[in-house]
Amino acid sequence: MAWNEPGGGNNQQDPWSGGGGRRPSGNGGDNGGNNRGGGNNQGPPDLDEALKKFQDKINRLFGGRGKRGGAGAGDGSGGGKRNPFVLPLLVVIVAAVVWAGSGFHLIDQSERGVVFRFGKYTTTLNPGLHWNPPIVDQVENVNVTSIRSANQTDSMLTSDENIVRVSVSTQYVVSDAHAFLVNVKEPEMTLQNAMDSALRQEVGNMKLQQILTTGRDRLGQRVFDRLSAYMEAYGTGLRLQTVNVESTAPPDQVQNAFDDVIRAREERQRSINQANAYSQAVVLEAKGQKQRLVEEAQGYKAAAVADATGQTNRFNSLLGEYQQAPKVTRERLYLETISQVLSQTPKALVDLGDSSAVTVLPLNQMQAGGNGSSDATKMSMQQLEQISREVVDHMNSSNSQQQTRSSSLREGR
Repeated sequence: MAWNEPGGGNNQQDPWSGGGGRRPSGNGGDNGGNNRGGGNNQGPPDLDEALKKFQDKINRLFGGRGKRGGAGAGDGSGGGKRNPFVLPLLVVIVAAVVWAGSGFHLIDQSERGVVFRFGKYTTTLNPGLHWNPPIVDQVENVNVTSIRSANQTDSMLTSDENIVRVSVSTQYVVSDAHAFLVNVKEPEMTLQNAMDSALRQEVGNMKLQQILTTGRDRLGQRVFDRLSAYMEAYGTGLRLQTVNVESTAPPDQVQNAFDDVIRAREERQRSINQANAYSQAVVLEAKGQKQRLVEEAQGYKAAAVADATGQTNRFNSLLGEYQQAPKVTRERLYLETISQVLSQTPKALVDLGDSSAVTVLPLNQMQAGGNGSSDATKMSMQQLEQISREVVDHMNSSNSQQQTRSSSLREGR
């Protein structure tokens, strides 16, 4: 049986009281049974008794009769008239507390709160904790940092009346939460339609070959510029990040023909590159030969000029010597010339003028002097010297005779 179960009599004991029986009361009377857990009791309070007291207070507040229990209580001593305004007031207070508590809301760092008061835009809230009166204000949170994407793929007509299939993707963010919610009913659907319009406009201004090869980057930039202008004009509150041309291809029905055209174009370009390489090699070789001939001509020119300059200097030096000693210089030049001529001729004929004798110099034997005896070589050298002296004397006598004849002719004239 529980310690507070009805019918337990006076033998019931509070398990937290720490005592084993009824406590005496200083005031006398029979208060031990009604004040269990009071006095010097150090245990926890009686929950049933506390609940009963709270119910009594509520009943008295609303004009009812309290149930404090006890023999001394009369039938109508604790009663009173009920106040009809207390219950509505309590309901209003509780509703006001609930209404005020529901007005607090937290806005994340990646969001902005757009406040509408009775449906009219009031302000935009930054991240943090805010309070707005419920029912009066309506707050809608918009994510302004997440990157959103949209794709568009369709077949379009080019300026040269060909059909091409283009796939484009775009990334964008919400730049203005108020414009995103108010200005356009469905801003993202508007972006899709505007992207389709901008893409068709730019594809229609380009040729098929440009779109399939080198014009893809330019196509993406043009679509980005045109679509940004559309979004700004519509006031959607969206800001474009990038526009990428994912793929460009001809229709499936003519894909094989386009592949053949591309292969032929690549072969043509390869042949052109080979021809250019051969042309450059030939041109470079011709330029090298030209430069070699120019340098050889310049070298020959320099050598000829140097040789002519040397001969001129040698003639000028001989001229000075001849002016100082004409006879000696003339004889030396003659001997040098004879030695140069005879050194290249195996035989020589010497004409002694009126003399009928012709002396043949054994030059072949003189050149092969190593094969003969030293006496023959010495005799040949002596004969050569004698012949040279005779030649010189003959030339001198011839010159003197010619001078005598010329002077006599002058005198006779």
